[in-house]
Amino acid sequence: MAKGKSEKSSALELIEALDELQSEKGITKDYMVESLKMALEAAYKKNYETEEEVNVDIDEITGKVSVYALKTVVDEVENPDTEISLEQAKILSKRNKKGDTIKIEVTPKNFGRIAASAGKQIIIQRLREAERDLVFTQYSDKQGEIVVGVVQRTDKAGIIVDLGRVEALIPASEIVPTERFETHQRIKAYVQRVEDSGKFGPQVILSRRDPGFVKKLFELEVPEIEEGIVEVKAIAREAGARSKIAVWSNDENIDPVGSSIGKKGLRINKISEELNGEKIDVIAYSDDVPSFIVNALAPAGILAIDINDESHVATIVVPDEELSLAIGAKGQNVRLAAILTGWKIDIKTKSDIENTYVE
Repeated sequence: MAKGKSEKSSALELIEALDELQSEKGITKDYMVESLKMALEAAYKKNYETEEEVNVDIDEITGKVSVYALKTVVDEVENPDTEISLEQAKILSKRNKKGDTIKIEVTPKNFGRIAASAGKQIIIQRLREAERDLVFTQYSDKQGEIVVGVVQRTDKAGIIVDLGRVEALIPASEIVPTERFETHQRIKAYVQRVEDSGKFGPQVILSRRDPGFVKKLFELEVPEIEEGIVEVKAIAREAGARSKIAVWSNDENIDPVGSSIGKKGLRINKISEELNGEKIDVIAYSDDVPSFIVNALAPAGILAIDINDESHVATIVVPDEELSLAIGAKGQNVRLAAILTGWKIDIKTKSDIENTYVE
């Protein structure tokens, strides 16, 4: 009697555990019950060394586990594991006839305890698989979005970030060189991709240097961008130093640059602060290539521009005194302008042109 109560109690505890898994892990009870049935069927065959085809039934209210052997009704039995004679089948039910597949309960007295023990690893495996699939789907949906996590540690691979359900990685190649983060510090990052790494589960790859990170920060801080009134047309970035972002308004009454910068620079300052002081140039996008290139080279003044469609080169003429401004420190301004516009930019001074003309 005590043993029966113990097995019944264990079965109920199992059902309660499945309810908790659904509540805490988001894994449906139906999925786990079906996985458990498969595990118990395998456990029965292994423990009782039989080739019988069996079905396991679990009463989700009482937790009772029942095992049924599936047998085909035949005139003469050749394989007792899979067949039953018509004569024996008629004893069980007069409705049984040759060719029917019938279920015969074969539940051993101590099956609940033995099967639970034998099927434990299979159940754990199913649980891990289900959770990996759930995490993979969840973070695949977040690809291209910003997530917030807590820095766990930093090693040669990069920064390990705890996102709650999964640990993510900011690879060394995606870390901004000028940034430093301490253990347990909260951090924002851009979900660059999600990889299925087999037995180790999904690997969420984050970035803080991807240009997409800048774009998403603008979407979070600028309502006009989030609502689609203002569009981000292009971004060029040298992470930790400077970014250029080209914006366009679908409403002629809305200034895309002013909206992005915000009153007294409030919006752009918040974004720059998140990027550890990175300088951000917001420029007006234009379908007119010369105008777009001129805007991209701001704040340098442009005297003239010549576009060569075949070579895809834009030759820019600037005042002599503004050459360094147009090129930027270590060529950064012209380099970012070229990335932003998609054009190779050749900068010449007024003196260069005059000397060429004289020659």
